[in-house]
Amino acid sequence: MNLSFHFILTTIFIVCFVFSLLINYILLRFAQTLGMRMRDNQQIRWNVDSKPSLGGISFYVVFLFAFIFTIILPHKNNGFNIQIIGILMASTLAFLMGLADDAFNTQPLLKSLTQIFCALIVIFSGHSILIFENQFLNYILTIFWVVGFMNSLNMLDNMDGISSIVSILVCLFMVSVNISLFNTDSYSTTLNLGVLGALCGFLIFNFHPSKMFMGDTGSQFLGLFLAVMGIDNCWNNPTSPLVNGFAIVNPVLVGLVFLLPLTDTITVIINRLKEGRSPFIGGKDHTTHHLFFRGLTEKRIALLFLAVGNIGIILAYSLVVNFSYTLFFVSIGYILLVFTCLYLNTVLRKKS
Repeated sequence: MNLSFHFILTTIFIVCFVFSLLINYILLRFAQTLGMRMRDNQQIRWNVDSKPSLGGISFYVVFLFAFIFTIILPHKNNGFNIQIIGILMASTLAFLMGLADDAFNTQPLLKSLTQIFCALIVIFSGHSILIFENQFLNYILTIFWVVGFMNSLNMLDNMDGISSIVSILVCLFMVSVNISLFNTDSYSTTLNLGVLGALCGFLIFNFHPSKMFMGDTGSQFLGLFLAVMGIDNCWNNPTSPLVNGFAIVNPVLVGLVFLLPLTDTITVIINRLKEGRSPFIGGKDHTTHHLFFRGLTEKRIALLFLAVGNIGIILAYSLVVNFSYTLFFVSIGYILLVFTCLYLNTVLRKKS
C-alpha cells in the first residue's frame, strides 16, 4: 500500500509539473497584458519591464487538479471534509481578489477586508493556531498570521524567482515531513505536491531573466495556501515536545520554514517606520534590493535565498523527525543570524 501510494504521489507531482509547464506556455503565448500596470501607476516597482502576471492562474488551475485527486484518493480524514472545503473556498477567494487586483488595481481597503474574510473562512473550517488556552486569542493570532503572510509573500515578490523559490521550499518541507511521519494519505501531502509541481513549472518562466510574473493573483493565492499549511504543519505540529503545556518547537518551526518572507517583511516595516514612511507603500528597500545594491546579481540573490532557505528547511525537518535541545538552540541561533545579517545589510548599505 505504501509503495503504491508513493507511486501515486510521484505521479501527482509529475502530472502537475507538466500541466503547469503547458498552462504557463499557453498563457504566455496568448495573453500578454494581464497584470501589466498602467504607465501612470504611482507604485514603485523593481522591474520596470512590462511582463504579464500570469503565474497565479496556473497555480490555481493546477491546485484544482490536485484538489480533485485529494477528494478521490482514500485519506485518513476521509478526503472530502470541512477542512479541505475551507482551503478551497479561502484559496478561491484569495485567487479572485488577486486576479481583480492584477486586472483593475483594487483599493487597499478592499484587499484587506478580503484577506480578513479569507482568514475567517480558514478559522471556521477548522484551521486555527492552537497556542493559547483562550480560543479567542488563538483566533486573533490566526487572522493576524493569515493576513500577515498573504501580504508578506506579496511584498517578497519583488525580484525574479524569489517568491517562487521560497514557496517551493515551504511546500518541500510540508511534503517531506508528512511522508516521514507516514501521513502520505493526508490532504496536506497531496495538495502541497500539486502546488509544488505548479511552482516548479512556473519557475522555469520566472527565473531571471523572467518571462512572466506571478502577480497578486499568484502571491495572494500562495500566501493563503501556505499560511494554512503553516498552521497545520508548523504552528500545530503534533510532534513538538511540551514544556509546561507549551509546544516550544512550533514557533521555531514557523521561524525556520517561513524565515525569508518574515525577515524581509519585518525589516521593511522597521526601516520604513524609522524613516516616517508608511509600511504599506512599496519601494526599493527590501532585503533583496539591498543585496543588489551591494553588488550581487539577481541570479545570485535568488541562489542565495535558495541556500539560506534550504538550510532553514533542513533544520526544521530535523527538529520534527529527530528533536534534540542542541538542534533546537542551533535553530534559534540560525534564525537570529539570518535576520541580523539581512537587516544590518539594509542599514549599513544604502542606495547611492
